[in-house]
Amino acid sequence: MLITVACLGAYAFFVWHAQFGARSFAYQRSVQEKLALAKIELDQITARRKALQAHVRLLRPESLDADMLDEQARRMLGFARPDEVVSLSGR
Repeated sequence: MLITVACLGAYAFFVWHAQFGARSFAYQRSVQEKLALAKIELDQITARRKALQAHVRLLRPESLDADMLDEQARRMLGFARPDEVVSLSGR
């Protein structure tokens, strides 16, 4: 009888920890959800970084694009001649 009670107690202990403990199934599920959200955020940041790197590549001296330089100068300084219309893209 004592062995049966001890086994049931051990079983209850492990079941309780599997459901509510620090490394329970619910905790593992929440970690998986956080991981999925972090991967989505990483993908977004990686795409943004690649876009910025492509933009910077156009501004390097060895591959300087005159139109890009003109666009950046007008955007930063806000200058235009009186006889021209400036349409800047919102990159």
